[in-house]
Amino acid sequence: MLRIKPVRYADADAQSLVGEVQAEYTVLYGGPDGTPLEPTVFDAPSGAFYVGYLGDVPVAMGGWRFRPDVQALGRVRAAEVKRMYVAPAGRRNGFARAVLRHLEDAARGRGADLMVLETGLMQPQAIELYTSSGYEPVPAFGHYAWSPSARYYGRRL
Repeated sequence: MLRIKPVRYADADAQSLVGEVQAEYTVLYGGPDGTPLEPTVFDAPSGAFYVGYLGDVPVAMGGWRFRPDVQALGRVRAAEVKRMYVAPAGRRNGFARAVLRHLEDAARGRGADLMVLETGLMQPQAIELYTSSGYEPVPAFGHYAWSPSARYYGRRL
């Protein structure tokens, strides 16, 4: 069973998983995600970050941060999913869906009425997860808004 624990983004387990996902992005897209993220971007009250553990092994992560510059689907208090990832050892167990729901519940609890995210065409499993979880296309925003391979989704909370 996955145990989801709040951590700081600078936490060693979180950074180990960040390194793994960045390595995957390099294979998929030719380089790591270049979105600028300050180490405190997920600190309360503007966000939160979590690591999911299988026993004592970190196998999943995800964070959210408020995005006051994003409005979509008739909502105005957006939170953005960032750095959502499940390590290969934890895949096919429903952990991504569990982390996503945890992020949504946490952001909703802090007043968000919309969850948004960016993913890419080279991640069809992520697109399937989000669309099967009720996410729908929203206008592009942020660092990769110019990219033809980027896809943007949102869900009313």
